[in-house]
Amino acid sequence: MKSSLLLPESKLRVYPGDPYPLGATWTGLGVNVAVFSEHAESVELCLFESIDSPVECKRIPLPECTNSIWHGYFPDMLPGQLYGFRVYGPWEPLNGKRFNPKKLLIDPYAKCIARLPQWHSSLFAYDVNGGKTDHAMTIDSDLLMCTENNSKFAPLCAVVDDAFTWSNDAFPKIPWHKTIIYEAHVKGLTKLHPEIPEPLRGTYAGLGSEPVIAYLKQLGITAIELLPTHVHLDEHFLHQKGLTNYWGYNTLGYFAPDPRYAVPTEFGGVGCVNEFKGMVRALHAAGIEVILDVVYNHTCEGNHLGPTLSLKGFDNLAYYKVMPDNPRYYRDYTGCGNSLNVNHPRVLQLIMDSLRYWVSEMHVDGFRFDLASTLARDNHQVDMWGSFFDIIHQDPVLSDVKLIAEPWDLGEGGYQVGNFPANWAEWNGKYRDGTRRFWKGDKGTVAEMATRFAGSSDLYYRKTPLNSVNFITAHDGFTLHDLVTYQEKANWANGEENRDGDNHNNNWNCGVEGLTENIKINALRLRQKKNMITTLLLSLGVPMILSGDERGHTQDGNNNAYCQDNAMSWLNWKLTDQDRIFFDFVRQLIAIRKKNPVLQRRKFLQGFSVQQPDVKDIIWYNTFGEEMQSEDWVDNNTQWFGAMLNGSAINEMDNKGRWITGDTLFLLINASYKAVVFKFPLVVPQARWEVLVDTVERSGKVQTKFKGGESFRLTNRSLALFQLNE
Repeated sequence: MKSSLLLPESKLRVYPGDPYPLGATWTGLGVNVAVFSEHAESVELCLFESIDSPVECKRIPLPECTNSIWHGYFPDMLPGQLYGFRVYGPWEPLNGKRFNPKKLLIDPYAKCIARLPQWHSSLFAYDVNGGKTDHAMTIDSDLLMCTENNSKFAPLCAVVDDAFTWSNDAFPKIPWHKTIIYEAHVKGLTKLHPEIPEPLRGTYAGLGSEPVIAYLKQLGITAIELLPTHVHLDEHFLHQKGLTNYWGYNTLGYFAPDPRYAVPTEFGGVGCVNEFKGMVRALHAAGIEVILDVVYNHTCEGNHLGPTLSLKGFDNLAYYKVMPDNPRYYRDYTGCGNSLNVNHPRVLQLIMDSLRYWVSEMHVDGFRFDLASTLARDNHQVDMWGSFFDIIHQDPVLSDVKLIAEPWDLGEGGYQVGNFPANWAEWNGKYRDGTRRFWKGDKGTVAEMATRFAGSSDLYYRKTPLNSVNFITAHDGFTLHDLVTYQEKANWANGEENRDGDNHNNNWNCGVEGLTENIKINALRLRQKKNMITTLLLSLGVPMILSGDERGHTQDGNNNAYCQDNAMSWLNWKLTDQDRIFFDFVRQLIAIRKKNPVLQRRKFLQGFSVQQPDVKDIIWYNTFGEEMQSEDWVDNNTQWFGAMLNGSAINEMDNKGRWITGDTLFLLINASYKAVVFKFPLVVPQARWEVLVDTVERSGKVQTKFKGGESFRLTNRSLALFQLNE
């Protein structure tokens, strides 16, 4: 890629410019450059002629500094210009200051990373060899400054023109109670799709193509939640093993889409910005929202032994949380080496500016925040009234999009499920664990399962069921197919001798480890998958489906496939007969959820009807067709229950002030190893209960309608849903 710097160096004019906006901003007449560094002594802008250039063609000191913002204006610079920075300041690692002008740094506000870094010893600001020649890192290596220029191996930024033809693009603004989330990976979803033109497979353009959109619409998805699309760095230890960070939770730049998911062009990485926008525009046209998984808790620069690529070299003390008694080291609540210092106003500004950019310029509809508890930490303790949340709540742009927290981190007091502010949804890990335990047959779990099914009011009692993003599986862990196929994880391909990944998965292989030709085992596995996905899609709250679960995707027992950028992770679009049965089943369930208001409640069940006090909005039943009593809930031998959701007692109004009504549904659940017989309740004389869903494949003549008082034999480990027809 050639640079857009067309004038001779002698004619490159430099004016003072403005301290805002931060980054390299094309104004239509030139480029304003502004970067923050509180402790720097000077900052140089470095310009490159092409992505293959080993060194810069020009170094230009930024002429002004206003409130720790170094800035300049370049009227002769154009979009596409390749650039980086060198920052001068004290090298005092013991005091947390790690300035090294030998290291080319990327702009923290770069909207495009046109060249990715190549692992080399020069990427580190310190001497990785500790001044020795045997390439053996010593304990004090990070205290010695490295004098090797890294410009040949460092990443390069490119100036971006934000202009894009959005046409009549509009944010779908799908309400939470009608949202069905599909968690997916840009490359994994599209890489093997036979109907996508081969050059577009694995790309943003592929994700926005007609075959993928048609599939999502056919399934009934309303929002796609993408694993990180911010440009990221593959960790050095993975590079040494010949692996990559497939998931992407190792952010290099918070404004730039990862160019690895873009169609290669002669313009290098610049085209990926518009390609990303085109993907969003296409999904919006189909009524599908785009939610980004974002990682603002840490960066790819790691701990004191990590590389220096951006923030660490601009101002280590400002950007990262360091140990107060020894600033050489970092506070690490993420297990990734560092934690961003969200208590610093400029770091908080970086995060907010990034979020607003992705909404305002890239038109995304929301964010899922990785390890969000780290963002809530005020110095050390988790504080849900902290500055990060305050500023989002009052922001006119961000307060109007979907905000989802992964409500935990690895630090003390980091597990915060149920504690995030009211306008945040949360990944409900207790829903996942409770549902898995129930369906694998753990005793004493029926009360918790009912609580999770009803929206987890124990966690969100001051909020709504819609604060709970319910899920059985996610990218991190077993797929749904593997959850019922493997008892033990099989992460050998990760190169860590199977030590990585969670050892406690609440999974059950149905009696045989791995693949089998046993017909009964396979039938049970299919039924268990149906049981769990049905529970998910009938529960109050917001359901999230892992991409591929609806098709029987397997990772061969790997429950930590973060470094498997291959067919293990890529979605296989060839369906077996059993996979097709399950896909059709999931599609039917989503359609049922969308049709029935009783499954889309915005408020918790109250036990009564506002309009008819003697009518209950939900009744829990035992096998005798009677209301469950307290002794039923605490009986460890009880692994089943019935629940009637009354369509005439939804207790909610529509936008025109009319009471919402719908069909009355009756759910029967049996997680035990034996069949149980349920009696249908007597609700309305002459009414019939009609089967909508049965997770058991039944043969012969099957009864599908039942009167009140009649019995239904609920097979072991199965679920059935009925609709009342009066």
